[in-house]
Amino acid sequence: MSFISRVVAVCLSFSFLAIADDYSENPGTEGNGNVIVGPDYQIDPDLTDCGNPKGQNFQFSMPLAESNIFRGDDSTLDTTKPVRVARNIFVYVPAAYRNGTEAPILVMHDGPNRLDLVQHALDNLTISKNPKRRLPAFIVISVQNGGDDSKGSQRGLEYDTMSDRFARFINNEVLPAVLNNAEIRAAYPKIAFTENPWGRAAMGCSSGGAATLTMGWFRPDLFRRLITYSGTFVDQQDDDAPEEATYPLGAWEYHSGMKLIETSEKKPLRIFTHVAENDIRATDPESTYHNWVMANQRTAVALKAKGYDYRYVFSRASRHCDRQVFEHTLANTLVWMWRGYHDE
Repeated sequence: MSFISRVVAVCLSFSFLAIADDYSENPGTEGNGNVIVGPDYQIDPDLTDCGNPKGQNFQFSMPLAESNIFRGDDSTLDTTKPVRVARNIFVYVPAAYRNGTEAPILVMHDGPNRLDLVQHALDNLTISKNPKRRLPAFIVISVQNGGDDSKGSQRGLEYDTMSDRFARFINNEVLPAVLNNAEIRAAYPKIAFTENPWGRAAMGCSSGGAATLTMGWFRPDLFRRLITYSGTFVDQQDDDAPEEATYPLGAWEYHSGMKLIETSEKKPLRIFTHVAENDIRATDPESTYHNWVMANQRTAVALKAKGYDYRYVFSRASRHCDRQVFEHTLANTLVWMWRGYHDE
């Protein structure tokens, strides 16, 4: 990271924090705590096409070689695991967005996974007649991962590393690329994103869920509303990563070992977590550090103990990143996550 880039990042951080200090909301505690769903699942009507006005979809690509943060050539990468030449970026601007306003945003990982459900939620709930279910007109930025999976992969480097690197990549490179995209600018000449971190959400499943929590944990000045499904809060950080010196068990450290959540100062975050009954478990029963269900249960306990605004869903008779769970819960998840948010 160059000196100029560091100065810009620091200035942006102070700017975002100043905005957050002047902003307050009262979301209440409705929906907080532990929830069990299933084993029967039905799609929420708010996640279907109800015939309401549609927004606009955009897609463009970002070559990895042009990035200053994730070029695809890190020394920790396993050379047998493929890295994308370019990542696709999918953007949805809801019909309720008004050009020129500073929009809240939702960054989604593993794009375009589940983007269709979020689009329907926006189409239906930004104009809901029920004020308790009305969503703000946030713009969705769905980001494709860098390729492959697990330790040694580009995706694993981006999602499972315990640092602010991915949050900086999204904030410093992806968001400006969206705002400067010619096609998007032609449709919305005055498009803008809010600098209020309470208006910036992230969402992901599996390692994308770990990335979501890590974005907010290391950079609450940038992202404060976090949605994780089947979160990989396990030891999946690359063994060669320099972050191993500080966080030797990767995301497992959030809830066990050093108990990062409980022993750290409480951060300004609103956090949704989920795990499925039949979520990924270790093939080796002795490998505790790879037990997804245990990891998410412990994370929920830690969030409760620390007094966070959190919602933890356990889904019966379901699998890792199970679409039927998203179809059943995502509308309520989004409503809970954005409760209390308002334009400044």
